[in-house]
Amino acid sequence: MPEPRRYVLTLSCPDRTGIVARISGFLADLDAWITEAAYHSDPVSGRFFTRQEIRCTLPTEELTAAFAAVADELVADAWRVTDDADPKRVVVLVSREGHCLYELLSRWHAGDLGAEITMVIGNHEDLAAVATMFGLPFRHLPVPADAHGRAAAFAELVDLVDAQRPDAIVLARFMQVIPPTLCERWAGRLINIHHGFLPSFRGARPYHQAYDRGVKIIGATCHYVTAELDDGPIIDQDVIRIDHADSAAELVRKGRHIEKAVLARGLDLHLADRVFLDGRRTVVFD
Repeated sequence: MPEPRRYVLTLSCPDRTGIVARISGFLADLDAWITEAAYHSDPVSGRFFTRQEIRCTLPTEELTAAFAAVADELVADAWRVTDDADPKRVVVLVSREGHCLYELLSRWHAGDLGAEITMVIGNHEDLAAVATMFGLPFRHLPVPADAHGRAAAFAELVDLVDAQRPDAIVLARFMQVIPPTLCERWAGRLINIHHGFLPSFRGARPYHQAYDRGVKIIGATCHYVTAELDDGPIIDQDVIRIDHADSAAELVRKGRHIEKAVLARGLDLHLADRVFLDGRRTVVFD
């Protein structure tokens, strides 16, 4: 008898009676067993969400085909079968600031990321040595200011990224506005860290906006990227307290600590298939 494999099953569908029973019965019929389960029924959207960690002896292809029939029966909006033996793949996009990149590469090097970082791409060369230090390929891809040059640069970026077959494309302070066509192409995989507690202080220089407004709490937001700037579904957030004695530069320094932690945590949740899209909102099984 083959050794059981660990899978994660995720599904969202219109809510109705009997969904949990149908999935549980399906797994019992396969002699699979559930090691972790999470459920959420949203009364506003009328949708049901579930994440199941299971042990099963079926090969991935057979389990996927069998679960597809259940998903069709439940009229699932989205569903997925993930084999734990297949490592996820991540591409990281950077600019000049390295704190988020250092955090991700350190976790990857320690085996704590739950994925393989396959490439680092920068629109400046400042962080090339960091990627090289960790033994990762770095591609320098300048993004010119003129429209024609930007279009050519992002066309090349598509080729570089798609060749890696990534499960996540991470904007680790990339500091470039992603064209709407790429937001759509990479929807649900394109992850950004915004150095502000969204929806407050969108756009450029959020710490300076916070300083000018005299807030007492600043934060960072990990979110999926959409065509509207800093408006994508939020994966994770955190805050720290500040006071009147902190300069704008001090806000920037303090904010870096939560930026890197929030980005790493948000990416972990995404890679573990714990994040579900629900319109502009997310359901996160932490």
